Amino acid sequence: MLTGKNVLLAVSAGIAAYKSATLCRLLIKKGANVKVLMTPDSINFITPLTLSTLSKNPVTVDYYNTNNGEWNNHVELAKWADFFLLAPATANTIAKMANGICDNVLLATYFSMENSVFLAPAMDLDMYQHFTVKANLEKLAQGGNFIIPAETGELASGLEGEGRMAEPEHIIQFLEQTKNSVWANKNVLISAGPTYEEIDPVRFIGNHSSGKMGYAIAEEFQKRGAKVTLVSGPTSLSHPKGVEVKSVKSAHEMLEGMKSHSKNADCIIMSAAVADYTPVHKASQKIKKNDASLMIELQKTTDILKWLGEHKQDAQILVGFALETENELENAKKKLVTKNLDLIVLNSLQDSGAGFGYDTNQVNFIYKDGTIHKTDLMSKQEVANNLINEIELKCLG
Repeated sequence: MLTGKNVLLAVSAGIAAYKSATLCRLLIKKGANVKVLMTPDSINFITPLTLSTLSKNPVTVDYYNTNNGEWNNHVELAKWADFFLLAPATANTIAKMANGICDNVLLATYFSMENSVFLAPAMDLDMYQHFTVKANLEKLAQGGNFIIPAETGELASGLEGEGRMAEPEHIIQFLEQTKNSVWANKNVLISAGPTYEEIDPVRFIGNHSSGKMGYAIAEEFQKRGAKVTLVSGPTSLSHPKGVEVKSVKSAHEMLEGMKSHSKNADCIIMSAAVADYTPVHKASQKIKKNDASLMIELQKTTDILKWLGEHKQDAQILVGFALETENELENAKKKLVTKNLDLIVLNSLQDSGAGFGYDTNQVNFIYKDGTIHKTDLMSKQEVANNLINEIELKCLG
């Protein structure tokens, strides 16, 4: 995929800049043509001579050559590039990119780019988790830039945690997967986990969903270059890297979360286990136990999948999940039609190792034309991978 491609490798001032030498070599080995851009401060971490030697091209650090006044044309550099890769991407440079600040030739070239831009963040864990950095990365992702998630490991501060720049081999893999993917820059909306319907401040009606299936789907879509929004009910899972997560609790909150993001979604996966009923009255104080029986009046929640089917956009792909204990195929096929789905994924609690709480799953992919594909028992990550392959094959043509 990288053979013959023109790559602008941009280097900002972080200790991870030493990895840019390896990254440059790997790009060249893949057959890419590489030119290097550096911020003025980054030359304190790795020399332009090193990167010039490896790339076999002059390195651009300033707007012009101070010796002869020759201008380094950032517009021409941007036009030359098939894509722009910033690695490492420091908090400072990320902030400038997100907020239109252009004070060096690297940034001027970025703002002139018309093709794909990739960023590999690198910073200490507290910086990486800071709300301003998160907001800036989110803004850049929404603008069509691809964020290569930082990895977890030993940091320059001596701390252990998330913020370490992705290893050069992983960056290459991300580039190849994304540039080959039909999901590059597509908006994917996914729901996951259970909902909790409050009875009183300490009790709720819920279910056993762990959210593992939905989180695995979100991770796999993100790997393929999609811009993923995950509306998640209460889970103990860590948020998937590079995925925008909207945490909700009740069925009503999940409905509102899905509604607010559905219009712009190219593909919607409704894998959450949403409560069908919620208490009519929610006690403001804890209900005290006494000798009398307790009756809880329930009312139906809004059918989120049905709402999504009724408001489905042109060319939008809608996928639902069904968890059944009897008449599995019949019930799933009915749901496929009544909810206006392109595909339904059937889970059966009768299958050992499938259903709530497991790290494995066994499913049936069911389509409108009557086609059914059944998987073997496999990890939920593998099911997620198969699901996306099925969507590409049957729904994208």
